[in-house]
Amino acid sequence: MFLSLMKKIILVVLAVVTLASCSEYQKILKSEDMGAKYAFADSLYDIGKYRKSLKLWEQIVPSYRGKPQAERIMFLNADALYQVGDYYLSGYQFDRFVSSYPDSQKAEEAQYKAAMSYAALSPNYQLDQSETEKGLDQLQLFITAYPESEYADDASERIQELSVKLQKKSYEIAKGWHKIMDYPTAIAAFDDFLSDYPGSPFREAALFYKFDSQYQYGSKSISVLVKPRLNEAIEMYETLIRYFPEGEYREEADALREDIDAILENYS
Repeated sequence: MFLSLMKKIILVVLAVVTLASCSEYQKILKSEDMGAKYAFADSLYDIGKYRKSLKLWEQIVPSYRGKPQAERIMFLNADALYQVGDYYLSGYQFDRFVSSYPDSQKAEEAQYKAAMSYAALSPNYQLDQSETEKGLDQLQLFITAYPESEYADDASERIQELSVKLQKKSYEIAKGWHKIMDYPTAIAAFDDFLSDYPGSPFREAALFYKFDSQYQYGSKSISVLVKPRLNEAIEMYETLIRYFPEGEYREEADALREDIDAILENYS
């Protein structure tokens, strides 16, 4: 262990010294000596010079394929990509590593970082969420495979973040239908949202806007349909206040309910 530590220290010192000379790096980069490239790439990685190490890993990976060092090189190459934020390639390379070395001591970390790479590609909620869904799938697969992992809490936290993003996307789509006054479509969209995400932080707002959509739909209907549609709105109001009696939308919902009662009294 002491010798291993000393070797690390020597490599780091050598890297610091050699990094002082840009020409030395260029010389190694152009060299045909794969052993020298490997040692130098390793030392660059150790001191966090991931971009420089990547140029060397790319050159030596093919030369070590099938050799004992291949497992370590493949992992370090993938991790260097991860460290510089090249998540498309790091996710792919970590997946390849797990497929190639399923029994490796680094397989758990590799699968975690592959999942986190895909999760990092998740875009703003307003955009297509295919990458978000892929990230969620990969993180859930990781937790299933390694439920006791030291990375499990981080993975669970990321799952929650991505799930909320998908919920917001779905909620905003439904609210968009409400905004353009396409109330039947809005009601159907809010129904889908509430069914898909029963524990969502947007649940109260979805229940309120579903109720408001039904109120608007009913009050603007032809005479014969006003009463049945507003009675449906009352049921939605009762659902809202049952779950959120002191909620953010209670006052506004109560005002709409009073208006419904006034309209129905005229119809009676």
